[in-house]
Amino acid sequence: MLTRNTRSVSPTEAGERLLCSVGPRFEEIEHEIAALIALRENPAGSIRITAGEHPAVTVLQPALAKFLPGYPDIHVEIIVDYGLSDIVAEGYDAGVRLGEQIAKDMIALQIGPAMCMAAVGSPAYFAQNPRPETPQDLTQHNCINIRLPTYGGLFPREFEKGGRELKVRVEGQLVFNDITLRLNSALAGLGLTYLPEDLALEHIAAGRLIRVLEDWCEPFPGYHLHYPPPPFLAGLRAGGPCAALSRAVRPDLADAGLSPDSPRRTPSPSRRPLSPQALQRWRHASCPPWASRRASA
Repeated sequence: MLTRNTRSVSPTEAGERLLCSVGPRFEEIEHEIAALIALRENPAGSIRITAGEHPAVTVLQPALAKFLPGYPDIHVEIIVDYGLSDIVAEGYDAGVRLGEQIAKDMIALQIGPAMCMAAVGSPAYFAQNPRPETPQDLTQHNCINIRLPTYGGLFPREFEKGGRELKVRVEGQLVFNDITLRLNSALAGLGLTYLPEDLALEHIAAGRLIRVLEDWCEPFPGYHLHYPPPPFLAGLRAGGPCAALSRAVRPDLADAGLSPDSPRRTPSPSRRPLSPQALQRWRHASCPPWASRRASA
C-alpha cells in the first residue's frame, strides 16, 4: 500500500484507491467524536418524563426554574400521568414515582425529601361528624377516594404506627384521580381526604382544615427518578440532557463526585418510616436546597 525510500513515504496506486474510499469515513468519525465532546460540554436534546401531579409540581417544576436558563438547547416534556406508565414501552426517558411504585428492574435515584401523608377534613365536616380515633374509624366516614388507572379499584389508605402497617378501604360519595379536586372537595366540607401533608399544612395552619390520625402518618422515603438500565439508557448518558437535569434536581450528586452515568440499581424501598437520626442525616445530605418541605409529622 505504501512506497518507501530514504526521503519519503507515498501511497501506491492501490493505497490511493483505499485512501479515497475510507478517507471520508475517518472524517465522519472525527466529526461524530467532536459532536460528542460538544454534547458533553453543552448538553442538548429532548427529555420526556412521566410523573404524577404532586412530584411534577413540587419536585420537577422548581428544578426546571433553575435548570432551563442554563441549558437553552434542552427541551423538556413532562406528562402528568397517574397510570404508572411503562417508561420503556411508551418512549419516556425517565419517570418520577414513589420508590414503592417503581419496577425492580429500574435504576432509581431519590430526588425528593421524605414525605408524610395527612388525613384532613374541614371544620364544617367535623361539626357534623366525630373525629376518627383509629384508621378503622374511617370506614364510618364519607371519604374522598382516589382511583389510579393501573390499580383499577379504589386506592386504599395506607397507615403506619410503631412498625404496624394498616391498609384501610374506605367509601364515600366522591372519587377522583386528581389531587387538586380532592383537596378542594375537602375544603368545601364534602368529606375526608388523604394527601401529601405539604399540600395541607397551609390550610391546617389557617384553620380551613383539621388534621386527624396524625400519629398514624409516619414519614417514608419520597419521590425517585427512575430509568431503565443499559442498553435502554440513552438520555441519561454522560453529558446527555437527562444527566444535566438529574444534576439540577440533585446537586449533591455532583458535589459528591457521582453522576447518573454509573448509578446503582436500587431495590424498591418499603414504606417503613425513617428513624429520626436517619431522617435528619438524609435531610442535610440529600435534600435539594429548594425542597424545604416539612419532613415529619
